[in-house]
Amino acid sequence: MKEFVINRNDAGQRLDKFLSKAVKGLPQSLMYKYIRTKKIKVNRQRTVQNYFLSEGDVIQLFIRDEFFDSPEGDKGALTRIIPKLDIVYEDENIMLLNKRPGVLVHEDSEAKENTLIMHIKAYLVAKGEYDPDAENSFAPALCNRIDRNTGGIVIAAKNAEALRVMNEKIRNNKIRKFYLCLVHGVPKKKSDTMYAYLRKDSANNTVTVRDEKFSGAKEIITAYNVQRTVGKDSLLEVELITGRTHQIRAHMAHIGHPLLGDGKYGINREEKQRGYKYQALYAYKLKFLPDDSDDLLSYLTGKCFMINKNDIWFIRDIKENL
Repeated sequence: MKEFVINRNDAGQRLDKFLSKAVKGLPQSLMYKYIRTKKIKVNRQRTVQNYFLSEGDVIQLFIRDEFFDSPEGDKGALTRIIPKLDIVYEDENIMLLNKRPGVLVHEDSEAKENTLIMHIKAYLVAKGEYDPDAENSFAPALCNRIDRNTGGIVIAAKNAEALRVMNEKIRNNKIRKFYLCLVHGVPKKKSDTMYAYLRKDSANNTVTVRDEKFSGAKEIITAYNVQRTVGKDSLLEVELITGRTHQIRAHMAHIGHPLLGDGKYGINREEKQRGYKYQALYAYKLKFLPDDSDDLLSYLTGKCFMINKNDIWFIRDIKENL
């Protein structure tokens, strides 16, 4: 038999959701069977799969040891890694980080340790704010994602409640997200709120944008204002009102103003010669909107966090080449 004592980060979630994270070697079909047949209990009592866990609950699992033999990779990596983070803001619940272009946020087949989330975990381990061995189901997590070749502010949650609340704020559009981008040409309107429809092609990792609704497409809303013109190009501030895959890149290309350095939705031959390795796009500002909720993160209401424009690589390029 194995027991899990529910801690603060485990509490508030359904039993089946907790087990899917804490016992990764246990197939879902068997998990539900074991709950029904009382091989999985809570506080030594019969339970149900949708039971909501409270801090201090004790889960008993009368199942084979082999189900627990599914380690999550090398935890020793968290002590080997020397964290390299550009921290915009940090408190006891969240971190805002300036992710540089080219940095992967989560591991893939190529990068296992050298990812933003691994560096965040290593940083918190070194500070004594995260102990993987003391957690049953929670690990510090990112609340938003940015493409590998895009830079900007990424939000990380240090505890489960902060993760839940932040995800809810993002879902309810309580956070405004602003980007800077450098585009080819000069838009006819100095500012505009654009509406279109976007369909994702996961197999090719591309999207299609059209003005009229079409099969499989979702509405996108992108607002921009021209900050200044730079020769034949324009520096734009863009507010991402809906957050779809490649939305800014594809929407700007759709209206005839692809981003500099973007070989997927534009032609970046000249920019490559100038040394552009990435598309000229940066998530540089976050605003927390007024929110009536009295939650863990209510102290962020009304706050604005911003990366200095002069620290953005393509802004520096503009200045150097004027």
